[in-house]
Amino acid sequence: MTPQTMVEKILSAKTGRDVLPNDMIVVPVDLAFAHDGTLPLAIQLMEDELATRTVHDPDKVIAVCDHASPSPSEQVSNVHIMMRRFARENSIHLYENGDGVCHQIVLEQYSAPYKTIIGADSHTCTHGALGAFATGMGSTDMAAIMTYGEAWLKVPQSYRIEVTGRLQEHVYSKDVFLYLCGRITADGATYMSMEFLGDTVDDMSVESRAVMSNMAIEAGGKCGLCAADDKVREFLARYGRSDEYAPLYPDDAADYASEIVIPAEDIEPQIAAPHRVDNVASVSEYAGIPLDQVCIGSCTNGRIEDLRIAARILKGRKAAKGTRLVVYPASRSVLLQAISEGLISVLVEAGAAVCAPGCGFCIGRTVALGDEETVLSTQNRNFKGRMGNNNAEIYLSSVETAAVSAIQGEIVDPREV
Repeated sequence: MTPQTMVEKILSAKTGRDVLPNDMIVVPVDLAFAHDGTLPLAIQLMEDELATRTVHDPDKVIAVCDHASPSPSEQVSNVHIMMRRFARENSIHLYENGDGVCHQIVLEQYSAPYKTIIGADSHTCTHGALGAFATGMGSTDMAAIMTYGEAWLKVPQSYRIEVTGRLQEHVYSKDVFLYLCGRITADGATYMSMEFLGDTVDDMSVESRAVMSNMAIEAGGKCGLCAADDKVREFLARYGRSDEYAPLYPDDAADYASEIVIPAEDIEPQIAAPHRVDNVASVSEYAGIPLDQVCIGSCTNGRIEDLRIAARILKGRKAAKGTRLVVYPASRSVLLQAISEGLISVLVEAGAAVCAPGCGFCIGRTVALGDEETVLSTQNRNFKGRMGNNNAEIYLSSVETAAVSAIQGEIVDPREV
């Protein structure tokens, strides 16, 4: 058998034959999901183009109210009513306002090695952290997938990203990806399987790996895969899904279209400056920029380990006067765990507005910026207008850099504090 990359192994298993890069294939979909920003159009397309409102397999479709949650308007409330009606008609599971971001819900409850997961959201690549082939598609594709249970796609070429050595103190997986994106640019891995390997990645938690898989699309990646190792096994066991584990690694002699080796010690805390994710430099180059708001959360950095980092930094301290601090846990289970560990009280005492789990600030639906305001956020995108205002500036960082900066009211190098 020809040695294979991880994406080739997954798609070969799904099709029942050895696939090669650029092959056009049809694959069964193990999970299809959409949210309040994409499902309504998919439902309309099912009706208008496919003359149906019936999904192929209710056990393989979920809907999530997360992008505007809790509902900020009459219009959004009516969209949610439409979604609830569709879910009842088809007996599919609908996750309500406050249940969390679709990607965190899928990570906790559905994703597993060798699964094919299609979401009507670009950051569906998150689930490659558990060894799934997971990618985002539009509402038109989602309408067809919900109706027929299959998706067609081109087998992507693979990009081997090997990170070696020990990360410096104050450096996290978010910094690793921002550094990588600055190196290869926002289109450096277009339609490729970004496969994160090396002993640095091996040492990361599944949650930390998910940060890099989540952001694969920011370098153009079709998916972002990590090996399914003992840490993945333990993660699945934590959520009662041990039976879904299967090991996944690339073959030693697998053929990669591109490769990069990054020494971990070269990576400093990073900042992505407006208005591109690949506009990256060391945090020291942006130190001193005043901040109107600091945001911690999102599908990138809203997990329990992120809230632990934030609480550790903020305990006994206060966000600077004039700097708003907003925290969005990624899911209801993350929020409950953070409450049980006492993290939420620490964050609230530090001046944070802790909000219901959801997308919130990231897309400016429930927390928007004003004209000429500057924000430091742990989300995945800093495009013009991303947080609801074309006249605001968004900087991206790790949770630690964001928390330290909230205390100072300006961008701060965490190594200097």
